[in-house]
Amino acid sequence: MNTTSELIERLNAILQAEETAENRMRLAVEEIAGQFDARSCTFHRAIEDHSFLELVAQTGLPPHIAELAIRIPFGKGMAGICAERKEPVTMCNLQTDDSGVARPAARDTKVEGAVVVPLMVDDEVVATIGIGKDEEHDYSEEELLALERCAATLMASLTEEGGQDASRATAKNEAD
Repeated sequence: MNTTSELIERLNAILQAEETAENRMRLAVEEIAGQFDARSCTFHRAIEDHSFLELVAQTGLPPHIAELAIRIPFGKGMAGICAERKEPVTMCNLQTDDSGVARPAARDTKVEGAVVVPLMVDDEVVATIGIGKDEEHDYSEEELLALERCAATLMASLTEEGGQDASRATAKNEAD
């Protein structure tokens, strides 16, 4: 993997391109997936007083899984548990996991090594980012931090039109 700073530069270039917001976000999650050699990448933002996650962009999910991922309650599935616990949720092999964290339909993604990382602002989860690899994988602290910086970059772009979370997410991204 190239350095995180180079990835953030590429994401910023994608997010400032002359595309629709939806296309920019899709291209950004595709870039993140490619950088991590991942089959899939999802980016959710917290909505409804931080009780649900809303899918902003994804790549690599089968259509029926993408449909299920549109709105996730905190505490349900990997992304929801990540948001509830306010900490990364990792699985070395989602296909063989029996912890109950991953929903049964998650196996349809065909990924093995999976992680979801929260983006925190003022002790609240404002977004999550997740990736899934084709093979078993134990995620390093460096990878978790890189994903958090990616989430901060995406969130800052998403709420750039004056959202308060954006400026705090940007400040956190720049401080790291």
